[in-house]
Order: sequence, then C-alpha cells, then structure tokens
Amino acid sequence: MTEVIIVDRGFEPYEQTHQAMKEQIALLKGGQRAELWCVQHPSVFTQGQAGKAEHVLKPGDIPIVQSDRGGQVTYHGPGQVILYTIIPMKHFSLNVRELVSLLENTVIALLESYGVSSQARPDAPGVYVEDRKIASLGLRIRHGVSYHGVALNVSMDLEPFSRINPCGYEGLQVTQLSDLASNVVLNDVIDQLGQRAKEQLLDSARHRMASEA
Repeated sequence: MTEVIIVDRGFEPYEQTHQAMKEQIALLKGGQRAELWCVQHPSVFTQGQAGKAEHVLKPGDIPIVQSDRGGQVTYHGPGQVILYTIIPMKHFSLNVRELVSLLENTVIALLESYGVSSQARPDAPGVYVEDRKIASLGLRIRHGVSYHGVALNVSMDLEPFSRINPCGYEGLQVTQLSDLASNVVLNDVIDQLGQRAKEQLLDSARHRMASEA
C-alpha cells in the first residue's frame, strides 16, 4: 500500500538528521512508503560531494560539515525550512530529474500562494525570485532511495550566505519569503511544504499504477 508519511523533526543538528536518513534507507528500499522530514538546523555550512574549498570565503564561527549530497556549499540555519525526501524512486515512478522538478514545482506553488512569483532554472537547480535564490536543492540516490532534499528560506538571518559563494556561484544573492510577503508564519510554511510535496508524490504513484493497469 502506497504511503507518504510526514515527520516533523523540529530543530536538530545536521549530523543527527543526516545519520538518521542514511539509516532509514535500508527500511524503505524496494518498498511502497516514502517519508518527508521537515526540520530546521542550527547554523551550519554543508559542503556537497563536488564542493570546492574556494567557495567557502569566511566561515567564521559557523561549522563546515561534509555532506554526501550533490552540489556545492550552502548554509542552513534557524528560520529555514528543510524538506528531506526519503523516497523509493521506482515505486513512485521517479527519476532524479523528475524528483528535482517535483520539489521545485512544490516550492513554486507554495510561494505563489503567498503572492510571490518564482521560477526554476535549467542550469542551476533550486528556486529563484528574479535573480535571487530562495530555495536550494541537493539529492543523492542510494539503493534506489532518494535522500536529502530542498531548503526554503522563510524567516532567517541571511548574513551567513555572504560568507560563501552559495551553491558555488560567486555573487549569487539570496532572499527569503518573509521579505517578500506579509503574514508569514513559519509553522504554516512547514505544514504547507510537507502537504504539497505529499500530494505530488501520491499523484506520481497513482499515475504509475494507472499506466500499469
């Protein structure tokens, strides 16, 4: 039976969430259940597998943690909502490009509900408001299961992004939802992001089953 479970992990260190994701892969591989984890992290820079040291400019007192996701360096901190996607890809009829698009479109639709127009870019995964990045994205697939996910800037201190070249792009500007819309409540955004992604995943699974019928 197809299931998509949303887990609110609250506020926890990046390393703790990362280890928990890797452990969960063994339980979900080859199955019919996906899990979406909503979480916020204490301040941390994470460096992707392809990350280059020169993109970390002046980290100061913020720790740098090596990650096994794709992509370069990014920043996580309080007020940024992260949706980790632990999904058995075959059951939900997804490849990597389709999952990237699903996550980008989920964020775009959420922002639109706040009256904020945004878009994805074919050459640089994530979601942008004009030329400013509002959501970053990085994934890895292991044993047919995706993990890592998408991070949406909601209401946070953006200063640490100036200490790096975000996602490896020199001079890339970032923004957040609370600077673009009124009445932004962090917990509401967390709920919406999880629910919208869940609906998209269930739709994908239904389309697969219908095509096989």
